[in-house]
Amino acid sequence: QVQLVESGGGLVQAGGSLRLSCAASGSIRSINIMGWYRQAPGKQRELVASITGGGSTNYANSVKGRFTISRDNAKRTVYLQMNSLKPEDTAVYYCNANLLTATVLHTYWGQGTQVTVSS
Repeated sequence: QVQLVESGGGLVQAGGSLRLSCAASGSIRSINIMGWYRQAPGKQRELVASITGGGSTNYANSVKGRFTISRDNAKRTVYLQMNSLKPEDTAVYYCNANLLTATVLHTYWGQGTQVTVSS
């Protein structure tokens, strides 16, 4: 069984920083794209950033220059360094991974971690 476990959320003042982590575990043969999404109250879930196995990254325009996504393939972990946080970054952040198990290629989600930025 595959699990994605997130950590690192919390409450921070505007202008502050947080680092999110997401570790994948279970019977995994390989991991393709990993990413972070977020969902604010009353809004749709949106892509924040993604990273391929080779390290190519993609960011939402709203976080470019402030957030950095990275991954450690040996640890099966993806990170999101969030700097210069704004109140509008407040949301539940979800980790996402497209990965291959013994029998299937599937996209998995973490349980979500709350990020709250106070003004």
